[in-house]
This record gives sequence, C-alpha cells and structure tokens, in this order.
Amino acid sequence: MYLERFRDSEILSGLAEKIKKYRFDRAINFMEVCGTHTVQIHRYGLKDVLPPNVRHISGPGCPVCVTPQRYIDLACAYADEGFLIVTFGDMLRVPGTRSSLEKKKAEGGKVEVVYSSRDAVLLAEENRDEKILFLAIGFETTAPGIAATIREARERNLKNFWVLPGNKLVPPALEALLTSDVKIDGFLLPGHVSTIIGRKAYLFLEGRIPSVIAGFEPVDILYGIDILLGLIKDGRCEVLNAYGRAVREEGNEPAQEIMYSVFEVCDSEWRGLGKIEHSGLSLKDEWKDFDVTERFPVDIPEPVEHPGCRCGDVLQGKLTPPECPLFGKACTPENPVGPCMVSTEGSCSAYYKYG
Repeated sequence: MYLERFRDSEILSGLAEKIKKYRFDRAINFMEVCGTHTVQIHRYGLKDVLPPNVRHISGPGCPVCVTPQRYIDLACAYADEGFLIVTFGDMLRVPGTRSSLEKKKAEGGKVEVVYSSRDAVLLAEENRDEKILFLAIGFETTAPGIAATIREARERNLKNFWVLPGNKLVPPALEALLTSDVKIDGFLLPGHVSTIIGRKAYLFLEGRIPSVIAGFEPVDILYGIDILLGLIKDGRCEVLNAYGRAVREEGNEPAQEIMYSVFEVCDSEWRGLGKIEHSGLSLKDEWKDFDVTERFPVDIPEPVEHPGCRCGDVLQGKLTPPECPLFGKACTPENPVGPCMVSTEGSCSAYYKYG
C-alpha cells in the first residue's frame, strides 16, 4: 500500500506533462548510472515522456556488466582448480575468454548460486572439506554485507573460505565519465548506492554537472528527471536528493564503518572504462588471508574479448544497444556475447526485453 502512491497514474501523468513541456535549444543527454534505473525506465516506457531533443543514456551502473573479462577468467580458473565457486546468479552466464561459469558447471565444475554473501559462509560451515570461493562483486550496496561475511568467517574460524575481490566504487567512475569524450549534460544518480554513501559523496560534482539522486518507482524516476531537467535548463550544477525517504546526507555510516573495517580503496579495472584510480576495494592487510589470489595465485592467459562485442561502448554511453551490430542477432539473452545482455540489469537486456 505504501508504494502505491509512487505508481499512482495521476501523479505520473502530471509529471509526464511537466517533463514534456521542457524545451532546449540543443540536444540534451542525461545518464543514469544504475542498473535498476535502466530496467525501470525501459519497463515502464518512461523514455516516451522525454522532450524530442532530450536523450536518456545508460552508464556503467550494472555491477556484473562492468566486471572485467579477467575476473571471469580467474573465476573459471579457480573452478578448474577444484574450488566450489559461490556467486550471484547473473555471473553464471557472463562469457569469459574461453568459457563461463555456466559451462564450467555443465562440465562438472562446482558452482553454486546464492542470494546473499552470508549464504557462502554457511556453505563453508556445512562443507568444511570443500574450498569455498565467493565472487565478491557489486558496488557500495553489496560491499558492507560482504565485509560482514568475511568478519563472520573469521569468527567461525573457517579455514576453507575465500573471496575473489571485485567490488567497485561509483563516484570515481563518474569522475572518469566527466573527463571522457562522452557528452553528458546531467546524471541521474543511483538510489541503492546512495543509501550507503549519502549525498555528500557526490559533492565533487557540484559546480561541474547537474545531478539528482532518484529512487526506483516510476514516480521516483520521473520526479528525479523533472528536477534534473530543471537544473539543466537553469544551468545549475548542483547535487540534489530526490530520494529523501531512503537517502541521507551522510549515508549509512554504520555500513560504511563495516565496509572499511575490512576493505581499503584501490585502483580497479572496469569493463569499457579501463583502469580507474581509487575505484575498487581490496582486502586490508589484516584480512588478506581471505583473498584467494594471495593464498592460491593462478596464472591465466591474457584476456581476449569478442571482437564484435560493444559492451564497453554501451557502458560509456557512446552508443545504444541497438547500435551494436551483434544486438538481437548474434547476441541475444539465450546466446549472450557480452555481459550487458546477460545481466538482468544490463542495458542490452533491457532494450531487448522492453524495447
């Protein structure tokens, strides 16, 4: 019942009419950097309410999509080494250079899908003769839970549990986008990530680009777009919070404390964006014994991406999924070539499903 007002047709109609009235004397591109926003905008047809010269583009907001090829290849290599790979479901079908976790499982490899990182610890507790490897991916949203999981593994004295670190931080990616050659006039900022890091984490955007934090229901998104277009129209490069019921100025400080009790900031490789300084999380020295690459290093060949896949360009907003020559032909949800078609939060998947 509470969420019904955020899907109310009258409120939506009013916001849609207001948005349609915006007029700009140039083409405007605004980028959302959140996989859930990507899906919801397509699912509810929210692009249809935009003025003619206002274009929505998707950025690197899908954690599975921005995970580099090398990470997938490493996970497959550890499956070959006999580890029980524990992962979120979307990672299964992401193609690596030569294989995927789904194929490894079909070939007899040990791969389990879980819905929370804590499930991996419980698996390790119940299967102490197995080497459990959890694939630690995601943005600031999942990092506190993963940190808590690692702490619990130590409390339980588990000697058969490791992680493959791959968590990433959103603000440095926004900085990288600002200095790229992609024309972006405003950011629709992610809701879930912002509940953890707060509005203050985006203050570096003030004076540089209009930015609005938005929630995920249709009213939330249109409300955020309305505010964002107003900022762009007025030339105000501010960071505003349109998701006040969930996002605070400082974010979730206890979650941040847990995250940084285990992790520290490091440089990280992003699919499509390359290496971005200070955009990843690695285990602190006192927690390195849980890093599988430290305890069991493996050598893998240099990753090779599919020559026709344009996921990297899609993630940067350089082109829309239908502009990729493989989209809907060689690359479909049933036979994905790149991660943007695999993940439920991927831009290609959303375009394919909803148009």
